[in-house]
Amino acid sequence: MAQALDKDERLHEVRKPEEPAEGGEREPRRPDRNDDRRGFFEAHPWAKVAGFLLLALAVVAGIWYWRYSAVRESTDNAQIEGDIFPVSARVGGTVQQVMVDDNQRVNAGDILIKLDPRDYQVAQARAEGELADARANESASRSSIPITQAATSSQLETAEAEVAAAQRGVDAARATQAQAEANYTKVAADLERYKGLFQKDEVSRQQYDAAIAAEKSELADVEATKASVAASESKVAQAQAGVRSARTAPAQVQVTEARAGSAAASVKTKEAAVQQAGLNLDYTVVRAPVAGYVSRKSVEAGQTIQSGQALLAVVPLENVWVVANYKETQLKNMRVGQSVKVKVDAYGREYNAKVDSIGGTTGAKMSLLPPENATGNYVKVVQRVPVKIVFDKNQDPEHLLRPGMSVEPTVLTK
Repeated sequence: MAQALDKDERLHEVRKPEEPAEGGEREPRRPDRNDDRRGFFEAHPWAKVAGFLLLALAVVAGIWYWRYSAVRESTDNAQIEGDIFPVSARVGGTVQQVMVDDNQRVNAGDILIKLDPRDYQVAQARAEGELADARANESASRSSIPITQAATSSQLETAEAEVAAAQRGVDAARATQAQAEANYTKVAADLERYKGLFQKDEVSRQQYDAAIAAEKSELADVEATKASVAASESKVAQAQAGVRSARTAPAQVQVTEARAGSAAASVKTKEAAVQQAGLNLDYTVVRAPVAGYVSRKSVEAGQTIQSGQALLAVVPLENVWVVANYKETQLKNMRVGQSVKVKVDAYGREYNAKVDSIGGTTGAKMSLLPPENATGNYVKVVQRVPVKIVFDKNQDPEHLLRPGMSVEPTVLTK
C-alpha cells in the first residue's frame, strides 16, 4: 500500500508544472529523449524482446545467405546452344519442287527439295555407253594376249628352222664352190699343156679350142658357185634376223598385256564416271540430314541454284546445351560434373543440368579483334570464360528449349 502511494507521488512529481520564473512567466520544460525512450520500453516491455528477435533473425538470415551464396555461382550471361545443320545442294540446277516450309518438323532422310533431273539422266546414259565401249575394248585386248603368245612362239621356231636350213644351204654351196674351183684348176692346167703342144703343132686347133672352152666353162661354174654361196649366206643372215625378231616375243606379249591393262583401267575410269553420274542424279533430291525443324528457308520452286548454295537449315532439338559466360573470379570452386540449376526465362521454370566442360580460353581472346595489352595502355577488366552445361536426361521431353533462349544457370560448387 505504501509502495503504491510512493509511486503515485513520483508520478505526481513528474507531472508537476514548472515553477514560474522571475517576472511571473513560466518557462516550458524541455523533454528528455532518454526519459521518453525509457518510458517507451517501460510502457512496452515486449519491444525489447521483439528487437532482439529481429536482430537475431537478421543475423541468421545474413549467415544463411552468405553460406547459400558461397556454394552457388550464377550468371545471366548465358543462352541455350544447339546444332544447326545447313542444307545445300550438292549439284546445281533448277528447283522443281520445295517440299517443306519454315518451322516444319522433318525426320532424317525426308525429301526437302527436288531439282530438275533431266540433265543428269542424260549424263548418266552417256557414261553408261562409254563404259560399254571400254569393256568391249578390254575384252578384245584380253583375247589378243594368248593369240600373240602362240604366234610369237611359232615364229621363233620357224625362224630357227630357217636359220638351220640356210646354214645347210651355205655349206652345200661352199662344197659346190670347192668342187668347181678344183675342176677349174684341172682344166686350167690342161689348157696350159694344150697351149704348149699347140705351139709345137702336136695337137690340133680343135683340141686347143676345146681346152679353152672347157677352162672358161669351169671358170663360169666357179663364179656361179661363189654367187650361190653369197646367196646362201644372205639367207642365213635373213633367217638370223627373223630369229632375233621372233625372240622379241616376250616384249610383244608384254605390250599386248599392257594394252589390256590400259583397257581395264579405262573400264574402271568409266565405271567411276557412271557412279558419279548416278550420284549426281541422286543429289537432285535434297534430303534432311537429321531430324529437326526447318529454319531459314530461302529457296522457291523455279529458282536456279548453284552447287553448295545454302537453301535452308535443320535444327535438331534432341541435343541442346547451355553456354554460360562466367566471370573468371567465379571459377575458383567450379569443377566438371557439378550440379546446375538452369532457369529458363521463357518458361520461368528450372531444369536440372551439370557442368560438362570449362572453356580453354576467355571469350575476348577468341573474338575477332582480341585485346592487345602490350601497348602500355592496360586496363584490367574482369574476363569471362565460357562454361558448357548439359541438361540431364529427359529434362525436355516436349523439346520446348530452343537455341538462343536466355537462361540463368546456377552452379552448386559444393
